[in-house]
Amino acid sequence: MELGLATFVDASPDVSPQERLRDLVEEAELADQLGLDVFAVGEHHRPDFLVSAPAVVLAALAMKTERIRLSSAVTVLSSDDPVRVFEEFAELDLLSGGRAEIMAGRGSFTESFPLFGYDLDDYDELFAEKLDLLLQIRESTSVTWSGRHRAPLDRAGVWPRPLQDPLPIWLAVGGTPKSVVRAGTLGLPLTLAIIGGQPERFAPLVAFYRQAWAAAGHDPADARVAINTHAFVGATLAEADAAFARPYLRMMNRIGRERGWPPSGQREYEALRSPRGALAVGTPEQVAEKILFEHELFANDRYIAQMSVGAVAHRDVMRSIELFGTEVAPLVRAEAARRQASASRAA
Repeated sequence: MELGLATFVDASPDVSPQERLRDLVEEAELADQLGLDVFAVGEHHRPDFLVSAPAVVLAALAMKTERIRLSSAVTVLSSDDPVRVFEEFAELDLLSGGRAEIMAGRGSFTESFPLFGYDLDDYDELFAEKLDLLLQIRESTSVTWSGRHRAPLDRAGVWPRPLQDPLPIWLAVGGTPKSVVRAGTLGLPLTLAIIGGQPERFAPLVAFYRQAWAAAGHDPADARVAINTHAFVGATLAEADAAFARPYLRMMNRIGRERGWPPSGQREYEALRSPRGALAVGTPEQVAEKILFEHELFANDRYIAQMSVGAVAHRDVMRSIELFGTEVAPLVRAEAARRQASASRAA
């Protein structure tokens, strides 16, 4: 199983934007040195998150890393231009030696829609149309296409072409059956974000994805699933809580006020980081156990941990990444390999 990290690069009143981006480079470098598989950066257009152009940041990370794959998390495709997205990530792929990925999604925030002149009433249609164009660009150097929300293309060439053929495009979803069915039907790998509740309730979505994949005629063995959760590792549970709980709750309550969620406190936090909750927080053994519990549910091929949630202190994030790479990853990889070998023998 592949293991990686994702970040929205939360802003902090105590750290300048310039310093926070320097910290981000250090986090990616450490993840690369520890042999983690993926480093993903989100896109937002809000004052509380610093990255609005993931390809720019990922290109900087490409120059400081050697092996780790570099992905958006997510590219808000609905309010972007698929031609430009492909061009940017093709450039990133060439700069990184074939390590770029696009994680495309509709986005959990809506600020980019009015910012770039789109109507929220077209939320789903925009994404479907632009995803169709992005996939056509990926498949051909000459594209003829027309839609409702963008000027048509007539035998248009989109350059440069990436090193990888095809350039990996994952579909990122937050929990709607229609979205997972779309990913399966199109034959795209799926990233499922689990940020609340119990992971078991998401199992039907992964089942829908695999069913749609097979129904569309794709080889079931080629379906790929990634699980993305909030996570943090400490030498002890108390150490993990001390670093993570307060900024996590501050961030979740800030967003919750915008969306009408009830406030969360220590009791809700402890429920989420319980053995069957959504948070993977605790000692290396506890975090590995949570990741493996989810692997039992989803048979996922990739797990992505989002650690710097709500501007957790950089030194604490670096310590968590170190423990994730040196202690959690070996435990998870060994057990996942054992399970795969056991399943192969049973087959």
